[in-house]
This record gives sequence, C-alpha cells and structure tokens, in this order.
Amino acid sequence: MDLSSASIKDIVLNPMQTELIPTNYIIEVPPGYEAQVRPRSGLALKHNIGIINSPGTIDADYRGEMKILLTNFGKESYIVKFGDRIAQLVISRVEKADLQIVDKLSETKRSSGGFGHTGI
Repeated sequence: MDLSSASIKDIVLNPMQTELIPTNYIIEVPPGYEAQVRPRSGLALKHNIGIINSPGTIDADYRGEMKILLTNFGKESYIVKFGDRIAQLVISRVEKADLQIVDKLSETKRSSGGFGHTGI
C-alpha cells in the first residue's frame, strides 16, 4: 500500500537532508510478521528521494504512528506536501532463527569470499 505525508505544513528536503515525515497511520502487525517501509521508484528516479534505512522495519509489537525517514539524495531541494505519496508498505512473514554458538562452520566453495568474489 502507498503511504502519504500527513504533515499539514510543507516539508522542504534540502540536498542530503533527512526528515521524519508523519503519515497518521497506526497499524497492528500480527505476530510472526513485519511491515516493511520501502521507497517509491518514481520519487527515486525523478527526484533522487529515498528512505535512508530502506527497508524500514515495523515490528509486530510497535503501536505508534508510522513515520518515514525520507532523504533527499539529489542536488536540488524537494518539497513534500500533504497527501503526497512518499513510501510503500509491504507486510511480510518473519522467521525466527535459533542461533547456536559453534567452534567451526561447514566448508563451502565460496567460503568467506564476498563483495564481488563470485564475479560479474
């Protein structure tokens, strides 16, 4: 679902600035699920506007208003107005892991290689 700005006042996002944008949405996420706040592709493409902690996670035990950490990654100021669609919300299942401390991990072909290790 789309999330919109609920700020009555215009919010100016200057270049490389992050603001907390209210939505007036309060939800109850069922246990075993999370809500993920994601950026809108059109804002990213046209105005370099994104979400600094994307995807933002709303845990099942949170009961406050959803607010969006909107960031201007561009070179020009951007104005957020009341009702502007600024983010998207996705509800996803969350699996709880049973972590264990071990002395040794199993071997794989990749091992600890990362960040480009597997090629293009």
